Amino acid sequence: MKNHKVSILSITNITHNVIQIITTKPEIYNFLPGQSTDISINKPKWKSKRRSFTITNLPEDNYLEFIIKTYPMLKGVTRELLNLEKGDELIIHDVFGNISYKGEGTFIAGGCGITPFISIFKSLHSKNLIGNNKLIFANKMKDDIILEHELKKLLGNNFINILSKEKIDGYEYGQITEDFIEKNSFRNDGVFYLCGPFKMMKSIESQLRNLNVTKQNIIKEEFTV
Repeated sequence: MKNHKVSILSITNITHNVIQIITTKPEIYNFLPGQSTDISINKPKWKSKRRSFTITNLPEDNYLEFIIKTYPMLKGVTRELLNLEKGDELIIHDVFGNISYKGEGTFIAGGCGITPFISIFKSLHSKNLIGNNKLIFANKMKDDIILEHELKKLLGNNFINILSKEKIDGYEYGQITEDFIEKNSFRNDGVFYLCGPFKMMKSIESQLRNLNVTKQNIIKEEFTV
């Protein structure tokens, strides 16, 4: 498996626990919107410790962007990323991923499970193909919402937020249910794109099957801490 060294151009905090890292891009490095790569830090103690992160910019851009939820309480890669600066190097590998755009539908994301969808929405917007795609974005609190203003600009009223631990006017409250999906989805025979924690994914996939959504119309990606 080929790897590439890339230099960090910037690191920006975009929520209380999420950072955006922009790096240089290898001369030949192709990916599709929604795909990910394994990343390690180019330091002696960290070269062998890989984590998977989604590439969130457009394939035609001359840089790479990663939006990453950090876990400072864990002695892992994301905590070490918080100590990096402009000019430090990352090691990236081949791209992979199960999520790619298959047509208009409903995107359901939990927390940092939004990341595969970011590049897809940017790509659709660049081609004037956003259409009637909908996004249901589940978070605990409003401050956890990643790129809220950007997603609102891209999707307008088809951007639906649901919060499980905070009641705020203009935001849905509670857990995603079958009724909630049916009320807010593109349509039951459309494509459903899922990305989030394992338990959430399992629950929503079961709900979709109860709503007679076929297996081939469910495109999913799981993430782990």
